[in-house]
Amino acid sequence: MEQTKYANLKHQHGYTLTELLVVLVIISLLTAIIAPRLIGRIGKAKSTTARTQIENLISALDIYQLDMGEYPSTEQGLAALIIKPELGEEQSNLWSGPYMRRGKVPKDPWKNPFIYTRSVDGETILVKSLGKDGQIGGEGENRDITSDD
Repeated sequence: MEQTKYANLKHQHGYTLTELLVVLVIISLLTAIIAPRLIGRIGKAKSTTARTQIENLISALDIYQLDMGEYPSTEQGLAALIIKPELGEEQSNLWSGPYMRRGKVPKDPWKNPFIYTRSVDGETILVKSLGKDGQIGGEGENRDITSDD
């Protein structure tokens, strides 16, 4: 019985080097075709994530505004959603934060902080991400994403 096992093993064939190389070439070609498509989708997903994060920040800022009667100043920034701002005693008692769920202001998908500004009249706010390149302007993934979009 032992000899039969070994006899069967002698008749088994392995893969040749040529067959292995052909498989590697096919895998390489598939990777070259598919990878650029996936990379493009990752960039689009990050832009969509940034838009969603901006919407969440605007919602938190709206709740802050309902409690405090005004949006945080540009100087206070988004930190006012987490840390009680230095205000008069009467206004300090109105703060019901933190207004962000995890107790911190998120960074955009490219690990950069969001930019917050409030207009001089205090009625209009803007939250934006500068995109992948962290520079003003740009195209594609480098495009700025704002709450005005």
